[in-house]
Amino acid sequence: MTAISLNNLDIAYNGQRVVEGVSFDVARGESFALVGESGSGKSTVLKAISGLAPEWTGKMSLLGRPRSHRPDRDLARQCQMVFQDPYGALHPRKTVDAVLSEPLTIHRIGDRDTKVEQALADVGLDRRFRFRYPHQLSGGQRQRVAIARALMLEPQVMLLDEPTSALDVSVQAEILNLLKRLRRERGLTYLMVTHNLPVVSFLCERMAVMHKGRIVEIAPANALHDGAFTTPYARALYAASEGA
Repeated sequence: MTAISLNNLDIAYNGQRVVEGVSFDVARGESFALVGESGSGKSTVLKAISGLAPEWTGKMSLLGRPRSHRPDRDLARQCQMVFQDPYGALHPRKTVDAVLSEPLTIHRIGDRDTKVEQALADVGLDRRFRFRYPHQLSGGQRQRVAIARALMLEPQVMLLDEPTSALDVSVQAEILNLLKRLRRERGLTYLMVTHNLPVVSFLCERMAVMHKGRIVEIAPANALHDGAFTTPYARALYAASEGA
């Protein structure tokens, strides 16, 4: 069954089209990556799915339901996003408790104390972090809190926008292992944006290569082991990553 389906998606900012003709499906439980150089439109696709880029045309569905241009509380519960910058993603004047409680308040979900402490435990943080502020946390701890916030509503789909690129290399590995474990335990579907091809190899089954707002190739992640890409741009991207 399909978790995310995009068909001929065009996305614009202030009338300027930046993504054109994007089509792909992500199966439930699959981890799928969007890769490509900066400015290729990867993050814009995630923003359109999440409702943060409303100037789009084409067809989009999540978990079998058409995605409209209007806010949809039910779809918001099923699809959550983790942003690239753990320093900018959390309100500096709100405690971890307030950050994690907010989705529960908005969606009128009870048993707050239990759910907040369980969410912290799920991402490897103990209860002493609950009433700390973001400036009292490391980058990796902040990203764990951001992941916990995305999990508060028990979504089926997670949109991951470069979730490790702002972190130190050693911390990146910890976060990737956390994401892999959460996906396995919860049966999550991931749509991940990354420029780091080894991350794709570790976490994903398939990837779409984007260039100048278009998808130029969809390939299995194991193509990263042997360079078995069919388009010149995808081969050049692979070669650049090998030489990096």
